[in-house]
Amino acid sequence: MKEPTARSAVVLLNAKSGQGCPPEMVASLQDKLAQRGLVAQVVLFQDGSELLAAAARASSDGVPLVIAAGGDGTVSAVASQLAGTATVLGVLPMGTLNHFAKDLGLPMDLDAALDVLAGGRTVAVDVGEVNGRVFINNSSIGIYPDIVLDRERQRRRLGRGKWPALAVACLNVLRRHPSMYVELQVEGERLLRRSPFVFIGNNRYEVEGFAIGSRTALDTGRLSLYMAHHGGRFGLLRLALLALLQRLRQADDFEMLEAAELVIRPARRRIRVAADGEVLVMQTPLQYRVRPGALRVRAPSQAPA
Repeated sequence: MKEPTARSAVVLLNAKSGQGCPPEMVASLQDKLAQRGLVAQVVLFQDGSELLAAAARASSDGVPLVIAAGGDGTVSAVASQLAGTATVLGVLPMGTLNHFAKDLGLPMDLDAALDVLAGGRTVAVDVGEVNGRVFINNSSIGIYPDIVLDRERQRRRLGRGKWPALAVACLNVLRRHPSMYVELQVEGERLLRRSPFVFIGNNRYEVEGFAIGSRTALDTGRLSLYMAHHGGRFGLLRLALLALLQRLRQADDFEMLEAAELVIRPARRRIRVAADGEVLVMQTPLQYRVRPGALRVRAPSQAPA
C-alpha cells in the first residue's frame, strides 16, 4: 500500500458488484477523485473477510480517508474497523437502500457524493454495539433475522429477486405467529415482555408516517428500543397501519424506550441477532451499548434542511 499523503484515500469496492469491476471503472473512479484533489487507491474485495482486512490495514497504515463504495452492509463492515480510530469514513452510496448515507444527508448521485468526499466536513457520529459487534443502523432479534434468512434461502435455491423473496419470507415467518419471552434491563429498570421482535436503533428512528425508518440525528448518544407486546399477523398488520396513520405512539401494545446501555436476556442461551442486515448467532445475554462520537465520517458541508 502506497505511503499516505494529506489528501490520500483508499476506496474499498466490491469486485462482484453489478457486472464486476472492469479496469475502466476503477480508472474512472480514480480520475474523478483526482479531479477533486484526492489521490485514491481502489482496493477490490471478493467477500466480507477481505473487506474487513482491507479496512483494518488501511487504518493501521495511517490512511486518513477510507471510502466504502457500496450499500449499508459494506459501510457497516468498514465502520466496524474504523470506529474509535482517527481514520475518517467516506461513503459512496452504491447499494439498494443506503439507509446510513441518507440519514447522514449524503446525495445519492455518484458525482455529488464524490464532491462531499473532497469538500465536505468531518463529523463524529455514534455507533452501536451488541456483544462487541459494531452496528451503524440497527440490530434486532425475533422475526426480522428469520425473515432475512428465509429471503436469502429463496434467492439461493429458487433464484427469486430480492423484493419478491422478501415478500414471501414475511408471509412465511408471520404464518408461524412467532413470539418470545425476554427480560430487559434498561438503565436500572427490569422489564419482562413477550414480543415477536425487539428492535434496537443507533439513535432514534422515525416510526410513523412516510418518513418511517429514517433518523434525523446520528449523534445523540442514545439507543432506541422498539417492541410490540403481542404477536400474530393481524396484530403486526394493525401496528403497521397505525404507523402509516401516525398513531403508533398512542398504541398500548407498542413500546418505545431510549437508553445508552441495555441488556436483553431471551429464554435461549443462543439466539439469532440481526446487525445491519447480517444475521449472526450470539450467546445471551445480549449486551447493547452506544459509543458516542466513535466514528468520524465525511458529511455534506451543510446539514440537510
